[in-house]
Amino acid sequence: MQKYQFVVIGGGIAGVTCVESIATFHPEAQILLLTGTPLIKAITNYVKVSKFLEEFDIEERPFSYLAEQYPNLTIQNKVVARLDTDRQVIFCMDNTQIQYDQLCICTGARPKLLSETNPYVLGIRDTETVESFQKKLSTAKQIVIIGNGGIATELVYEVEHCSVIWAVKDPHISTTFFDEAAARFFLERIQLAKEKQKLNEKRQKYETTDRLASTQSSTGNLCGGALGPDWAAERSMKGASPQPRQVHIEYEVEVKSILTSEEYQQRKSSTSIVQSSNEIQWPVYVELTNGKIFGCDFVVSAIGVAPNVELFLKSTNFTLGADGGLLVDAHMRTSVKNVFACGDVCTAGWELAEHWFQMRLWSQARQMGHYAGKCMLAYANNEQDSLTMDFCFELFAHTTKFFNMKVVLLGKYHENDMKKYENLIRMTPGEEYIRVTLKDGRVHGCVFIGDTELEETFENLILNQIDVSAFGETLLDPNIDIADYFD
Repeated sequence: MQKYQFVVIGGGIAGVTCVESIATFHPEAQILLLTGTPLIKAITNYVKVSKFLEEFDIEERPFSYLAEQYPNLTIQNKVVARLDTDRQVIFCMDNTQIQYDQLCICTGARPKLLSETNPYVLGIRDTETVESFQKKLSTAKQIVIIGNGGIATELVYEVEHCSVIWAVKDPHISTTFFDEAAARFFLERIQLAKEKQKLNEKRQKYETTDRLASTQSSTGNLCGGALGPDWAAERSMKGASPQPRQVHIEYEVEVKSILTSEEYQQRKSSTSIVQSSNEIQWPVYVELTNGKIFGCDFVVSAIGVAPNVELFLKSTNFTLGADGGLLVDAHMRTSVKNVFACGDVCTAGWELAEHWFQMRLWSQARQMGHYAGKCMLAYANNEQDSLTMDFCFELFAHTTKFFNMKVVLLGKYHENDMKKYENLIRMTPGEEYIRVTLKDGRVHGCVFIGDTELEETFENLILNQIDVSAFGETLLDPNIDIADYFD
């Protein structure tokens, strides 16, 4: 039986960051990283933009990339079968048994699918599913995208030479990130041909090497690590239509049923049909709750993710959060002794700071992984009383790109908070959209779209909770350098 001080399950962003944290702070520790695929997610070109905002690239690398940096780290390509948490033993599919002192589960999440068995329904979560999408898209003339989050929003922009039917359950697009006004700001960009990426663009990228990607494991329903920032960059997202991309959006709808071509023909006489051509016979049809039916080459299910916990629940009675993740406390501990969890697989169970909330993002996976490593070391050395919550959990901060525009989200930026409190908005069509939400005269949340250069100032305003009510609308006056007031 193998024995290690620290074992981490999962080679995604959270797992890799966790082992890096342990190896950095304890170079003599015996660490094992178990990953079900032969590649790991490596964070490169890390840049601290501000106290809370960070940018980095994510690349898929072979084991040797990580092992060469940390001599005390062992990486094994093994699939976990079950846990015996009483004996602190991991059983793998190849009958290997591994004993641990401290274990961290970083198995991420998997896409929720409208159908697990329909070959025309595809979810996008990792490199393997992206490559499957690319292959299907290359021969497609029309697709239906179901969902209103980040993956769906990015796909609608990235796809070229293919008609897109975008079905969303909300009154406007991208409700996970934007309010109705911000959504309107983006609508005109949806119909534009995709802009060519500038070579000198300071943009986060998701890169993969074809040679390495070809070694991806196909073990059962194993899900690889989540996609990182700009996962679609430098990938071909072209369909088979000679016409430019056309996007049609259906609002406030959900999928009622998915029909085969035969099932559709049987119902054709009694259903109001909407399709691009009466003569086209599509391989699959999507019936929406508004009664419309759209034919397409395939369906993208982008309706969210579910934490990958089923394997561990078979043998251990973990406490789960409301969203199905492994519930963790302020030290990233699960309800089971000496078992930690971080990233998309877990649910934050501590008392949250006023301006922070959990969202299953690559940025939070990195932050949780780093903090979980520190917590594991503290408990291993009986120093847990000295642990303090990492400051990154004081303020929600995320930067990304949508429709080829920089997006920064700070604090409680959600539309439901916007509707409850006072808001300041500045918009220049096609260039920028700024919305600052004020609660009792103090900055509560912000949305910055475009190169506003306001993020650091307002990050500090949220943290310091300075009363800015006296400034009124001048807080967003482009002719005033508001940063000068708060230096």
